[in-house]
Amino acid sequence: MEAESSNAVTETKPKGFAFLSFTRDLVITLLLWGYFIFGFILFFSPFYLIAFVCPPIREPAIQYLNHLFYRGFFILVHMLMPGIGRHVDPKVKGLENCIIVCNHVSYLDPLMMIALFRRHKTIVKSTFFKVPVFGWVLRAAGYIPSMPKGRLSGLMVRQTTTLASYLEKDGILFVFPEGTRNRNAGKGVLEFHSGVFKIARLCRAPINVVVIRNTDKLFTPGRFLFHTDFSGTISVELAGTIQPDYDKEKVSTAGLMEQAGTILNKQPWADLVYGHPDSAHNES
Repeated sequence: MEAESSNAVTETKPKGFAFLSFTRDLVITLLLWGYFIFGFILFFSPFYLIAFVCPPIREPAIQYLNHLFYRGFFILVHMLMPGIGRHVDPKVKGLENCIIVCNHVSYLDPLMMIALFRRHKTIVKSTFFKVPVFGWVLRAAGYIPSMPKGRLSGLMVRQTTTLASYLEKDGILFVFPEGTRNRNAGKGVLEFHSGVFKIARLCRAPINVVVIRNTDKLFTPGRFLFHTDFSGTISVELAGTIQPDYDKEKVSTAGLMEQAGTILNKQPWADLVYGHPDSAHNES
């Protein structure tokens, strides 16, 4: 009982401090979400329209505009919350001609990846393709719907059949194979979806495993407001590379999934992101 009461005392914040903290979270959150609306309309929409009426350059131009738009978002994040640092592994910055699989802990993760890579594609939940304006941007950028339903089935086929040549021209495909944000602290990665690993075999592409840290500290799953009192470093690091010899080896989808899961679950990445998943087993 004493332990419970002491924890309650330490977790309780003074009412005045809690109100100020909430107010700051609300104001900064509204400013950041406002960027998505007013920043797009005032600064970016004319360039998106120009790209749309120029089919030969449409896809790379939209990808580049997305890249600039989300870079602007993270610049604003750092301006409003100077206590937040960012570290990007130089090896990650140099990635091209490959598929990237990442852990997924926050809605900010895909925005971070787009902000890092000028030439990029990704797999997006099919429902987002039905959203006005946003769905058009997804299609124009060459992003791939996650589920081949109705009209989206043709779009998925078109995008996947041209993906190998896209990767050969310095493009990257980044995917979060867990399929959703991981809230299982201390339990390691969620079960992978197989789609991206099938694509890797189809395109005969290397797979780079990337770890994103601390985006969930800034924007926690299930919470509308940003944690503006967070002070730390958001990092993107290369955890490992899977480069099968597709000519000599019998490469299976299950084997690629296992290798990627092993990389993400091994130390130090599991400790840094999730808490080491084997620690409970080792103690027993």
